[in-house]
Amino acid sequence: MKSLFSLILAVGTLVPAMAQDIKIGFVNLDRILRDSSPAMKATKKLEKEFAAREADLKKLTEQVRSRQAELDKGGLTMAETDRRNKERELVKLQQDLARIQREFREDLNARRNEELSGIQERVYNTIQQISNAEKFDAVLQEAVYISPKLDITDKVLKALADK
Repeated sequence: MKSLFSLILAVGTLVPAMAQDIKIGFVNLDRILRDSSPAMKATKKLEKEFAAREADLKKLTEQVRSRQAELDKGGLTMAETDRRNKERELVKLQQDLARIQREFREDLNARRNEELSGIQERVYNTIQQISNAEKFDAVLQEAVYISPKLDITDKVLKALADK
């Protein structure tokens, strides 16, 4: 029992001495992927690339709304066959809209992932360069609490902007 206590006491006194030699940093990867200049450029590029399709999607959405309003407004006074035909047209438009929206989201997500993977590689390389230059033993990207003095996110953002 005494030897166990002395072992715990010895380890307890060594840990603080060892911890003084460790240099740890922290990066907020979400902030970097949102606020860095490469991420902003990629966002603008994607917005430009998908602007025409998004405008077409908005037009189609407006068509569906106007057809629905037209059917709601005049549906009671229309002939039965006219009302059924308009309802079928509306259902077909709604199906087309849903399909086009799904394809748009899938294409946008695929392109976003392509852009993001290139940015992530640049971010990780930049973090590694800063870590090597400043001799960090570890750089964390997730933690429950981080002291602001350990946060190197701004250094990474600046280094990415300078490249």
